[in-house]
Amino acid sequence: MGSRRLSLTLAACVAALAWGGVALAQTSLDDPLDDHSAKRLDRMEKVLRELRAIVFQGRETGQPIVVQPADTQNQIAALSDRVNDLDQTLQRVNGQLDQATHALDESRRTAQALRTENAQLKARLDQLEQRVTTLASPPPAPPGADGGPPPDGGRAPTLNDDRGSPPAQLSDDPATAFQAAKRSLFDGHYDQAEAQFSDFVGKYGDSPRGPEARYYYAKTLLARKAYSEASLADIAAIRGWPQTPWAPDAVFDLSRALINLKRNSDACGILQQLSIHYPKANADLKARAAAARTTAQCQ
Repeated sequence: MGSRRLSLTLAACVAALAWGGVALAQTSLDDPLDDHSAKRLDRMEKVLRELRAIVFQGRETGQPIVVQPADTQNQIAALSDRVNDLDQTLQRVNGQLDQATHALDESRRTAQALRTENAQLKARLDQLEQRVTTLASPPPAPPGADGGPPPDGGRAPTLNDDRGSPPAQLSDDPATAFQAAKRSLFDGHYDQAEAQFSDFVGKYGDSPRGPEARYYYAKTLLARKAYSEASLADIAAIRGWPQTPWAPDAVFDLSRALINLKRNSDACGILQQLSIHYPKANADLKARAAAARTTAQCQ
């Protein structure tokens, strides 16, 4: 043991020795023992020998025998602290889970509200499109008309047949065709741009550039004051309220066309949707929209 402090009091050692002696005295060596009892007896003898050695060493060295308390209480306290920490962590996780569940429920309600609103807006656009289509439809043939085919053999005139500016040949590449039509528009060749965008919509209207082509096509129609056709093109362009740079301007163009068609109530509804769906539109567009509301006498 050396100079280390001994972990028993002398009284405790004597008591243990006395108890061991009594136990040994009560156990007759002549009595048969089963394996379990024999093992217990061996352990007890080993403990007694160790205690006896500790007591005798303490007497010989004169060093005090100090009882050091077991660390059980500290271990229990540490475990209790860990349990408390785990409990607090669990409570925090449960709180976060409750918040996440609430946010998910809110998101679901918001998504459902948006779906309902979009369905209502789509229905309004459909109704508006029907009304504008009625305005754009040609009047019926007067009574007594022979209804014969047109002089060109039945082909409906194109948008620039009456302006002497035949459309440029549409490229087989959608990107090239779109850029050519856009260049015509920005160069001020509205008749040619109108024909090019009309052909593009007819051939590539279902492509990703289809809605944007309809937006530019409506620009050319507005330039020649074909308000009914322009409004139909803009309605097709903004269907679904796309979040694209040109979409706010397309909504504003639609309101302009409706104002010129004396559809002030419809124009006011479209201008209201402009502020709802595109709140980050640039200041110039917002100023023009405010002027349009004044023109349409929106409430």
